[in-house]
Amino acid sequence: MRETHAPEEAGVVICGAGVAGLAAACALGRLGVDVLLLEKQRRQPPVAKGEVLQPGSLDLLHRWGVLPALETRRAVRLDRLVARRADGRELLTMDFAELDGERPWMLSLDYAAILECLEELLGDTVRRRRGVLVNDLVRDGGGRVVGVRVTEAGNEREIRAGVVLAADGRSSRLRRLSGMTADPVAYDHRLLSFELEGKPPVDDEVSAYVTDRGLVMVYPLPDERIRVYVQVAADELRKADQARLQQWCEELLADVPALAPLATALKGGLDSRQLLPVFQFRAPSLVRPGIALIGEAAHGVHPLAAQGMNTAIADAAAFASRLAAVDLTDPAAADAALRAYEGERLGSVKAIHTMSHNAARMMTSTSRGGRMLGRRLLTGTSRSPRLRHLTTYNMSGLGMRPLTAVDRLVQLGLLPDRRARPAGGAG
Repeated sequence: MRETHAPEEAGVVICGAGVAGLAAACALGRLGVDVLLLEKQRRQPPVAKGEVLQPGSLDLLHRWGVLPALETRRAVRLDRLVARRADGRELLTMDFAELDGERPWMLSLDYAAILECLEELLGDTVRRRRGVLVNDLVRDGGGRVVGVRVTEAGNEREIRAGVVLAADGRSSRLRRLSGMTADPVAYDHRLLSFELEGKPPVDDEVSAYVTDRGLVMVYPLPDERIRVYVQVAADELRKADQARLQQWCEELLADVPALAPLATALKGGLDSRQLLPVFQFRAPSLVRPGIALIGEAAHGVHPLAAQGMNTAIADAAAFASRLAAVDLTDPAAADAALRAYEGERLGSVKAIHTMSHNAARMMTSTSRGGRMLGRRLLTGTSRSPRLRHLTTYNMSGLGMRPLTAVDRLVQLGLLPDRRARPAGGAG
């Protein structure tokens, strides 16, 4: 029989314990904010996502004391993101050592291990509970969100909060209940993910092979494992039997000669595959009175650019900094902080979304014209040290300086690059 309990209270209730929710809880906990973190899943399911942390995220995780824990989990340092042809020749190398950051590298680590490290360092003011389903929002007489209604162990109850943070993913129920919107748009392809034993052809980079069949990404994971993503059409392997899968693998290896060192592992790992849909979206607003969106509840990008998880971590840092000195029992002050968070993040998220979408179109197009244009843009960027440096900076998570219309003409080879790269900075 279900029971109704007196409302529990917290300064901030975070709904969702993925990277976005855990990062926000970690950042708020270090500031001494009273946080209750709720997650409907009792255990984190295995999923191939969010395994590469960019330099900008590493700086934040260092500030929160999480980076040493990640490194003790044998995280792999990756120095570069390299776009390559199907035979392995370089098209564009983004070398993070060229930047001025304190940690000019990426880290590759299992998604579950990243979550575990964040959860281990949440701080004494953070309570967390799993197996809690958030059903609805609680509002005051003026319509302001003042908490959530949950079901836990068969019991229904209210939890009151100064602020509710929706970190409940792409299909966010709380986003819908709050009246905010987002329209995820699926790309016309999916990614087939493999986890293989061994070492990749190049072991200190994320290799993005731009091929006639689309994108193939390869990078190392801890303990001599490899992540491989292969672009496929939505129905390419529907109902494929073992014989068809083996044929598909032979075709892949013929189309992408650079994968030859992985031939045996790929053929033996076909049963480990996961088929992942790929979406892009961003919510036009991030807040309503008493509630804010973070991470995939607010935005999603193609995984090619490795920006989804990293943008969520930056969201968490911005959210925590805005609430740092706010009296959460004062609704007006709390809502002003939420509006400041939205003002800070909307422009950044838009720029990251645009950059990621452009990169995805450039590297995943399978039409003849799209392939030619994408490779021309990549080689044009590579020829200009300034644009190469700027692109590397934008991919690093350290900041965002969008390319101009003139920069696009330089990429296409229609204009010479007359701007000298300044000493230091991103150009």
